[in-house]
Amino acid sequence: MKRKRTLALPRWLQTPAYLAMRSLIAAAMTGDVETDVRAARILARRYAALEKRRFRRTMDALGVAFPDMPEDERRGRALDAYEHLFTLAVEVAHTPRLITHDSWSNHVRLGDLASALPTLLSGGPAILITGHCGNWELLGYVLALLGFPMHALYRPLDLPPLDAWVRRTRERRGLMLIDKFEAVRQMPELMRRGAHIGFIADQNAGDRGLFVPFFNRMASTYKTIGLMAMRYEVPVICGQARRLVPWRDGADAAEGQSGAGLASFRGEAFRYRLDVLDVIHPSDWKDQPDPLFYISARYRRALEDMVRRAPEQNLWLHRYWKSRPRHEHLGRPLPGAMKEKIRALPWITEDDVARIEEWTLRDAAALQKA
Repeated sequence: MKRKRTLALPRWLQTPAYLAMRSLIAAAMTGDVETDVRAARILARRYAALEKRRFRRTMDALGVAFPDMPEDERRGRALDAYEHLFTLAVEVAHTPRLITHDSWSNHVRLGDLASALPTLLSGGPAILITGHCGNWELLGYVLALLGFPMHALYRPLDLPPLDAWVRRTRERRGLMLIDKFEAVRQMPELMRRGAHIGFIADQNAGDRGLFVPFFNRMASTYKTIGLMAMRYEVPVICGQARRLVPWRDGADAAEGQSGAGLASFRGEAFRYRLDVLDVIHPSDWKDQPDPLFYISARYRRALEDMVRRAPEQNLWLHRYWKSRPRHEHLGRPLPGAMKEKIRALPWITEDDVARIEEWTLRDAAALQKA
């Protein structure tokens, strides 16, 4: 992958800038996490009121995903999503201190992981994907802490001293960060060693991406994950770290789950549940007429399920449906071959197909007017 040029600070300014940012992070961590989270939520509400254009984009995206959701409810979920993002920044700052070998169970509940355990314990390689819903960093961080070797693709920070600090704090717990610009070169060796490689997989892949359904509207998806899975014949594990909230997660929900500190959950800050929503094995796609389409569509479906479980914890500012397929640019309806490919997906219903066709016509018409 080609590295994009960025406006870097002069070398003589990098260390002072790093020390200033570390001081800000340290200052933020002097208080307890509950106090910091309350402050973050207040700031989030004020920011949402100022950023009307981005807030409108969040509302519109929620409308695509949940067309039957009343506008008042969408507005509430949109505000919650801003609170989540600001709270997440606080949690990331506190993670190295709070999530340790001795204390992780005070903050994290292990949910449904059974379907992934045979793969994780096999000693063989695997791909782990999640989306920008919940705490995407915590998932790999905790799995690495529990003894599963984890590597995660990331974009290096533009400030080298800060980037080095981030890498050190993550690697101390067993989460190895891979420069996404170097990933192609490193991937074969990592797979040979049986590594588990994590991706955040919900970004828009541009007009040349592979288009698959996402909330019954075609969305551009990166081909990399499916191609890697096919080339190395490795499973794709779809997991999520979802923040616990009082109105959805009560004390009785903790019964029989790991995480002693969660047995009496009453809305404390920094409490999460880890779940695996799907595991896509090579045997699942080997007989498919288009394995790449099947893998990509299936993990997109898992990402959709993550959002449905916690829409208030999704990063709706991502423009999932910005890029459009060629037939829409030409003003044409959904091609017959693509329609049949979608219809063949086991989880797709005829109502889903109808909604996809409807969105295709709407998007094609909008492109012709632009």
